[in-house]
Amino acid sequence: MSWKLEGTYMESCSCDAICPCIVLNTPTKGYCNALIAWKIDKGSDDSVDLSGLNIALLLNSPGKMHETPWNVAVYIDSKAKEDQKNSLLKIFGGQAGGHPAALAKMIGNMVSVADADIEFTKQGKNYNVKVANVADVELEPLVGPDGGDVTVNNALLAVAPGYSTVVGKAKKSRIKAHNWDWNFDGQQCMHSPFVYEG
Repeated sequence: MSWKLEGTYMESCSCDAICPCIVLNTPTKGYCNALIAWKIDKGSDDSVDLSGLNIALLLNSPGKMHETPWNVAVYIDSKAKEDQKNSLLKIFGGQAGGHPAALAKMIGNMVSVADADIEFTKQGKNYNVKVANVADVELEPLVGPDGGDVTVNNALLAVAPGYSTVVGKAKKSRIKAHNWDWNFDGQQCMHSPFVYEG
C-alpha cells in the first residue's frame, strides 16, 4: 500500500503578513484562524485515483499553533466518490503517515467533516479558493523590490515542507461556518506546490 499527492496548496489566515506562526512565534492576534486548501493535480492511494480533487479545512488555534490543539472543520470535494473520500480522510487525518500525519497530530477537536463544492482557480498570479456556502478567498502575492514574489523557505511550521512558499495578502477573504465568522481582508496568505507521500 502506497500513496502520493502533488499539487498546490493555499492558505489565508488572521495574522499580519508575514505570519509569525511559521517560525513558532505568537500569532499576531494571540490566536490564529485559517483556511487551508489543497488542489490535488495528481494523486493516488494504492489503486484509488485522487487526481483533480480538492480538500479544505478551517482551523482555529487559540494560542501558539505548535502548542495549542487546533479546532478543525474539514471539507471534502463533493466530486469525490466514496472510496476517494475515504482515502482523503485517511491521508489528511494522519492515518497514512507522511507530512499530513505531522499536521494531524496538532488537531485537538474535529468540529465537522462535510462534502462541499470546492473551486480552486488561478488568474494571473492570484489564487482564488471558494468553498460553497463557507469561504470565498482571493490571494494576491506581495511584490518584492525586484518585481518578483516575496517567498519564505525552510519555515519551522510548514504545510508544504521543501518548497519555496509565496507570501501574499488577501484581496478578499470571507469565511463563515459553525460559530466562526471571519474577515481576513488584507491579512496573510501563502501558496506553494506540495508533494506528500507515504
